[in-house]
Amino acid sequence: MQERLQKFLARTGLGSRRHIESLIRAGRIEVDGRVAELGQKVSGREHIRVDGRAVTLKAQPQAAEVIVYHKPVGEVCSRSDPEGRRTVFANLPRPRAGRWISVGRLDISTAGLLLFTTDGELANRLMHPAQEIEREYAVRLLGEVTEAMLRRLIQGVPLDDGPARFTAIERSGGSGANQWYHVIIKEGRNREVRRLWESQGLTVSRLSRVRYGPVILERGLRPGKSRALTPAEYRQLYRAAGLAGGADEADA
Repeated sequence: MQERLQKFLARTGLGSRRHIESLIRAGRIEVDGRVAELGQKVSGREHIRVDGRAVTLKAQPQAAEVIVYHKPVGEVCSRSDPEGRRTVFANLPRPRAGRWISVGRLDISTAGLLLFTTDGELANRLMHPAQEIEREYAVRLLGEVTEAMLRRLIQGVPLDDGPARFTAIERSGGSGANQWYHVIIKEGRNREVRRLWESQGLTVSRLSRVRYGPVILERGLRPGKSRALTPAEYRQLYRAAGLAGGADEADA
């Protein structure tokens, strides 16, 4: 069975599909001695080189891994940081094969749930706006929150990069000038949750992602720690991404 080169390489953990497509466009991938083309199909038995280095692949890549990581405040979501700040990758276990791909990002001041996978196709699907994967956040606000503000945030407000809105807002505690809310968005634009609240003149004093799709950040997972998905979570996540590959692999 053959499939598109970028999809195949993404599933083997060499990077996200978008990253691999950029390598193909730049002429950095060869298949059987010829420069690869976008949309080219492979079986996995070909001789593939990336930047002149041979890539050893099997027709049936090893089952992908997915882990949950509890990001603490102060860590950055890059593999390395020129300022010497600690990165989220420093605490991750070594994958069986391939490399970890982060499903989205959290800014340095935001804590909470991050997903990592060795399946680039899964990562791409989970981050793509068309899938409308829910992200839920716990937010502590400074300032008075009015019903008019909440209505505007549900209906949609203009931001620098286009209109945005919460699909759900629920008050979850606090009093006076410090109140907690849980909010849900279905896209992952840069600092979107903070910018939405700031558009109403409010300040986010604490922010934590507590859910990504069907995967929940449980209280027992301490900051800086990770765990593998359960088989049920694995299947649910692949289903949410519109992929069928997770159903059998989760029990492998």
